[in-house]
Amino acid sequence: MSRLFDHAAVALAAACAGAAPAAGQLLAHKDLSQAAALAIAMGAAEHCKAQGYTVSVAVVGREAQVLVHLRGDGSAPHSMENSYRRAYTALTYRRPSGDVEQRVRKDPGDQLVQLTHVMAAQGGLPIVVDGDVIGAVAVSGSPGGDKDEACAKAGLDKAANLLK
Repeated sequence: MSRLFDHAAVALAAACAGAAPAAGQLLAHKDLSQAAALAIAMGAAEHCKAQGYTVSVAVVGREAQVLVHLRGDGSAPHSMENSYRRAYTALTYRRPSGDVEQRVRKDPGDQLVQLTHVMAAQGGLPIVVDGDVIGAVAVSGSPGGDKDEACAKAGLDKAANLLK
């Protein structure tokens, strides 16, 4: 009986090993390049500056690592932290941070907002390529979250050709 069990175990292991595709061990995905992240950040900052706003801009990668973080001339010190937290929020929820703000207003018990870097405030947008969220961009410092979000969107629009 033991010998039969050993043969069955070996056969099962062989079948499982043969069933996995060769590339099954690694994940293939796109990441933001330095050039794309910088283009997004500069596009957002330039759009806000043209509107007369002094802001900070954060672009994070898929693991929430900071790729680019800009502080505009004369922007408030807290805008650096806020821009990162809004980008982190857009990445974490995989949707605009303004949507998260609305969600939390409806359901204050949302436990994700207890995470250290989550900020339920408008101004952050996920960066989506082929349906995959590969990062996020956020702005802080304009006179309203809608204006921050418009600047973030302008940054994404400026770099659209780099996100293909």
